Amino acid sequence: MAPRYYWKGYLKLSLVTCPVAMTPATSESEKVRFHTLNKDTGHRVVSQYIDSVTGKPVKEENEAKGYARGENDYITLTDDDLDAVALDTVKTIDIEKFVPAESIEWIYLEKPHYLMPDDAVGNEAFAVIRDAMKSDKVVGISKLVMGRRERAVVLEPRDEGIVLWSLRFGDEVRPEDAYFEDIDEKADPDLVPLVQQLIKQKAARWSPNMVSDPIQESLLKLIEEKKKLLKPKKTAKGKKEEAAPTSNVVNIMEALRKSVEADLKNRKAG
Repeated sequence: MAPRYYWKGYLKLSLVTCPVAMTPATSESEKVRFHTLNKDTGHRVVSQYIDSVTGKPVKEENEAKGYARGENDYITLTDDDLDAVALDTVKTIDIEKFVPAESIEWIYLEKPHYLMPDDAVGNEAFAVIRDAMKSDKVVGISKLVMGRRERAVVLEPRDEGIVLWSLRFGDEVRPEDAYFEDIDEKADPDLVPLVQQLIKQKAARWSPNMVSDPIQESLLKLIEEKKKLLKPKKTAKGKKEEAAPTSNVVNIMEALRKSVEADLKNRKAG
């Protein structure tokens, strides 16, 4: 199955340009999600926009953006109005500066995306920009419109590709001094070696299994138990309906959960 891309455009460095595609590096689609139901009927509850004055539903084609300039007083903006102020950064990642890779504090990194060349012709240009950043141990700084807002982004070479991080705005990051100023600057030197011993005992190589979600696993187990208790629905003719095929996501998650549990048992037994 071909990957689905979140964004397509161009990566530019001076006169070097290549077509690129981008997709989020993280996903929440595997999480257990719930629909809101009417408890009495079991039917799904559907949300819709309602006119605050008339109380009537608003059709999608009649929806518009509004900027409040006073109480119950709005300036209406259509999609055409918003498209008219589109910046070049809607379709182009123009690398403006390079900074040492270690100079960007982690707290400014917001969300990672995978950036890759979008055709064979641009592959070489992409690889040259990537390898040059690797050799000089720098990351690129640029801007990109994401969700109708221009965001600062950083481009970090990673393996054969580039990871593009959206950056938090400066006013979104709280200064740490206000929270850390009352903490002791130095710890008791006699206690530090004892804690270091504990650190050595608990030291391990990083693994994604260290950040598994036990609540997710418990929810999946609960859902499976609920399924077993449900009686098959009957059709109008009194015949039992064929059971719907189980979602692939649930099957895979259940298989992974069992694999992890089996691995833990094997480790304990060993």
